[in-house]
Amino acid sequence: MLLTHPAIAPWLVREATGCRVVLLTDRADPEAVFLRTLPDNEEALLPMRPAGRHGALHAWEAALPWDGGNLATRYAFKVLTRGTQHWLAADGAHAHCPPESLHFRVHPDLPPAWVREQVFYQVFPDRFARAVDGHDALPWNQPLPVEALQTAFFGGDLDGLVARLDHLQLAVGASAVYLNPVFSAGSNHRYDTEDYDQVDPRLGGNEALVRLREALDARGMRLVLDAVLNHTGAGHPWLADDRARWYARDAQGRPLGWKGHASLPVLDFAEPALRDAVYEGRDAIVRRWLRPPYAIDGWRLDVIHMLGEGPGAHHNAEHVRGIRRAIKDENPQAYVLGEHFFEATRWLQGDQEDGAMNYYGFAQPLWAWLAGVDVAGHPIVLDAAGFDAWMTRARAAIPYEHQLVQLNLVGSHDTPRLLTRLGGDLALMHVALTLLFTVPGVPCLYYGDEVGMEGGADPDCRRCMDWTQASWRPELLAHVRELASLRRARPEWRDGAVQTLAAGSDWLLFARYTAQAVTLVGVNRGVAVDVDVPLDTLPIRVTDGALPRRLQLPERGSVLRFAAAVQA
Repeated sequence: MLLTHPAIAPWLVREATGCRVVLLTDRADPEAVFLRTLPDNEEALLPMRPAGRHGALHAWEAALPWDGGNLATRYAFKVLTRGTQHWLAADGAHAHCPPESLHFRVHPDLPPAWVREQVFYQVFPDRFARAVDGHDALPWNQPLPVEALQTAFFGGDLDGLVARLDHLQLAVGASAVYLNPVFSAGSNHRYDTEDYDQVDPRLGGNEALVRLREALDARGMRLVLDAVLNHTGAGHPWLADDRARWYARDAQGRPLGWKGHASLPVLDFAEPALRDAVYEGRDAIVRRWLRPPYAIDGWRLDVIHMLGEGPGAHHNAEHVRGIRRAIKDENPQAYVLGEHFFEATRWLQGDQEDGAMNYYGFAQPLWAWLAGVDVAGHPIVLDAAGFDAWMTRARAAIPYEHQLVQLNLVGSHDTPRLLTRLGGDLALMHVALTLLFTVPGVPCLYYGDEVGMEGGADPDCRRCMDWTQASWRPELLAHVRELASLRRARPEWRDGAVQTLAAGSDWLLFARYTAQAVTLVGVNRGVAVDVDVPLDTLPIRVTDGALPRRLQLPERGSVLRFAAAVQA
């Protein structure tokens, strides 16, 4: 029996007292249909009433009250037919009551709607572009000196980024910039902050950030900065005065280094004065940069899951909630983005982060399926069904509104370049980029992804952007630009539900849809294959012939088909 519940309107409609929820089935004759809810953490089965047809499917409707005792309201569906139970949870069908961790969930508070409209572009400032030739900067694009990996500067600056905004906006189609750290620091990566009040003079200082903000505003573009709050650099003045008590200590009383790095002493949020300086005070770090003239649109919170009290992440949730409150107090529409290399479920329930860098729910399964490596670089075998199941499980664990603002990525400053992982296979890179733009979430390109930049593990993935264009793959750039244009034009890519239609060992076919429109997305890492398209399983109708009933997926390629819905 087919059961489906798209967790978007008109199948999930928010109201003052809760939500109106619609279940869709392929049969009209169940003996009973229930909405399972958990008021007071106790099961309640609410009968669902027939509610007409949605496409070829039968609709059942019920009112879902808000759960006042939990952060998110959880629910699932139970259908009785001919002595058999059929259950639907966020990860799919079950033969019995599914674990509550897999229930659908919805939160009364929504993440900022503007985020899902964006195409993000990540810039590592020292390596992207420079407007001023510094006397101590290395020649642009020369190999990194092995003896000075952290202290070698190539002179990239914020005015250089301003000068290249045409590339971001027009050549790529990006609409938002995420910058790696810009505050004064001793290294080229600047995750060793020495002054949270000053943009690094090498980047042009605070005035250059104002110029960048103004240039982005003129283009209608957004700006997210990197907040490194778990640790500072060893050269931070806090360590040299009575604020040294703000740092965690090891058993010998020495400052505790992040992951053993003495150059990155860890902050101890048990100290009230530190909390005041970072997020609680009126002029706290996370607050002031949200105000004019900088008025950034959000923060990416570095290793935020590790932040806490003493030598560990004690009371982490309490402090992340406090950071969120401070940010939202300054700008309720600011984007709170967490960095998590692994599962971020507990931070994405509506009370802490809006979204996370989606390594776990997108990048890791993508690397496994297309490149055959896991996050540690170890070999892994994953077929298309496993790839899809991994992403589905990750989505199931968080409210769908938060999934739509997850920051999807194929790589970053901390990982090998995807094209290098793929052994230079441009066809598979095309497939990866198609997925980046079409699965639920917000696409983020690490600078150079769009032109096929290569590089191994950090720091090789941080090479200078080649503005001579000699190494560019123009076909990739054209593909990215087309995908960005389609994302602007196709609301189902930004706001739509997702439904897997079919999968083989090497290929996957899925739909992104709203009540108004649908896109079929086919991706294939293997030989060409013809696939039957089960359009009747979608809860919408399209004009006859507008979508194919059989679709050819090209060898090691991707295909897109679009249609307008004529009936939901």
